[in-house]
Amino acid sequence: MPREIRLNAFEMNCVGHQSPGLWAHPKDRSWQYKDLEYWTDLAKLLERGKFDGLFIADVIGIYDVLNGNGDAAIRQATQVPVNDPLALITPMAAVTEHLGFGLTASLTFEHPYPFARRLSTLDHLTKGRIGWNIVTSYLDSGARNLGQKALSDHDARYDYADEYLEVLYKLFEGSWEEDAVLRDRERRVFSDPSKIHEIRHHGKHFQVPGIHLCEPSPQRTPVLYQAGASSRGKDFAAGHAECVFVAAPSKVILKKAVADIRRRAAEAGRDPRKILIFNLQTVIVDETDAKAQAKWQELKSYTSYEGALALLSGWTGIDFGQYQPDQVLKHIHTNAIQSAVEAFSTADPDKQWTVRELANWVGIGGFGPLIVGSPQTVADELQAWVEETDVDGFNFAYALAHETFRDVVELLVPELQKRGVYKTEYAVGTLRDKLFGAGPRLPANHPAAGYRDLAKLQAVTEPLQEPSYERA
Repeated sequence: MPREIRLNAFEMNCVGHQSPGLWAHPKDRSWQYKDLEYWTDLAKLLERGKFDGLFIADVIGIYDVLNGNGDAAIRQATQVPVNDPLALITPMAAVTEHLGFGLTASLTFEHPYPFARRLSTLDHLTKGRIGWNIVTSYLDSGARNLGQKALSDHDARYDYADEYLEVLYKLFEGSWEEDAVLRDRERRVFSDPSKIHEIRHHGKHFQVPGIHLCEPSPQRTPVLYQAGASSRGKDFAAGHAECVFVAAPSKVILKKAVADIRRRAAEAGRDPRKILIFNLQTVIVDETDAKAQAKWQELKSYTSYEGALALLSGWTGIDFGQYQPDQVLKHIHTNAIQSAVEAFSTADPDKQWTVRELANWVGIGGFGPLIVGSPQTVADELQAWVEETDVDGFNFAYALAHETFRDVVELLVPELQKRGVYKTEYAVGTLRDKLFGAGPRLPANHPAAGYRDLAKLQAVTEPLQEPSYERA
């Protein structure tokens, strides 16, 4: 039986996202990112195409590595201006019933206590359709604007993240017992204090003594996404993530990445098949191969070399302005996205990349591979990627908003459905239900489950006896 292919849409509350320069195309809508209709139209379109979710990227800071300033990014609208992603989710949830929402929020710049409330609020309002993409950030410009000289060391940020998640798990999973909320109108008791617990967290980075401010949401802990692909990032993903996003430019590299993540998950005591892995991908599809190729050639004429270099420089920490377009990239250790550098310079030793080739590659869709062709051609290629790499699905970036996704929904999805490799209806329940089919809550073998009984974890004296509000 052919394997099901899963799809997410990759977006950002900005102009153009991963395709610098394409905002100038007469059919592109990304400059409307600040309008509510832009997002509600997109949500309805994706739900019509049975997408699992809309994955919303985010950065705090600007891409100011190229030539030592942010001028290129500003000129080309390369992820600046950029608005907050959280505010998008509620209106999109209001016009959809099934579409999931993956919110990117950096734990480097968000204290876990108020952030837990934001996530629980969204999980309530979406009826359990919220996910969180856990990132530790990579732009020093963001750190400076929050009073830090620079980001801490790459691996140290993940040590910080481990404790951050411990705080969240205690709040989400352990603070409120399942039957803490009574809503007893007769006795006028809404919640039972004896079943709501202070988390009493005292760690290296955080002191959080109190209770979670929210009653348990449908999923309690949102679906956990993670996109780090360094060795330390993979360890983190293997321990915590339910969905992992990677940006492998070739099948060879992707196959290695997928196998590595699943191996690490097994070593962490988790079921490696219960982790869904998505690769960044862009497809340009039309009724025939010839029409698709013509569309691609037209789109390429709008790409911005300067904007692509701004992205590359920000992602890698390398100022590509110091190199000539035909200069070959050498592996350089940076404190930014290590995996991006590794993918192009060391993981595929048979390929030598010039600066111009890298810019052309990321000019449409970012680091992920680009597939151009008819619905049949694109479907063939996507199936080949799944079969040859063991990836579960794809995180689709767009070239034109919303035309790229409309082409996928109207042309590609029917072809995938006809082949029996793509769902024709959504599963019932929360986002976690839809993705894994095993209920709304994290499984018992996830590290978060260890915080469901806080009493066992707290070496404290017996608290004062509290009155019981159990139903008679």
